[in-house]
Amino acid sequence: MALRRRSWSIVLFAVLIGALIGSALGELLGAILPQGVVKEFFLRAVHLGVDPDKPLHLNLAFLILTLGGVLKVNVLSLLGMALAAYLMK
Repeated sequence: MALRRRSWSIVLFAVLIGALIGSALGELLGAILPQGVVKEFFLRAVHLGVDPDKPLHLNLAFLILTLGGVLKVNVLSLLGMALAAYLMK
C-alpha cells in the first residue's frame, strides 16, 4: 500500500479543528464538573498571542492597522490536536 502525502495546510486545518473541538469539550466539561481540583485542571489554559486589552497598532500614514488575537490552549485542546494528528497519519 502506497503512503499518501497530505498537504501541510490540510494537516494544519485538521489540527486546528481538533484544538477547537477539544477546547469546546473542555469548557463543557468544566461547566458540568463541581468546584475542585479536577475542574481547575480542565479549565486552566495558556493564552498565546497579543493581549486583547492592548492590541498592536500599526500606523503607516495612509493605513492604520489594529491587530490582536489570543489562542487559548487547555488540556483537552492538546488532546484534540494529538488525536487529529494521529487520525491524519
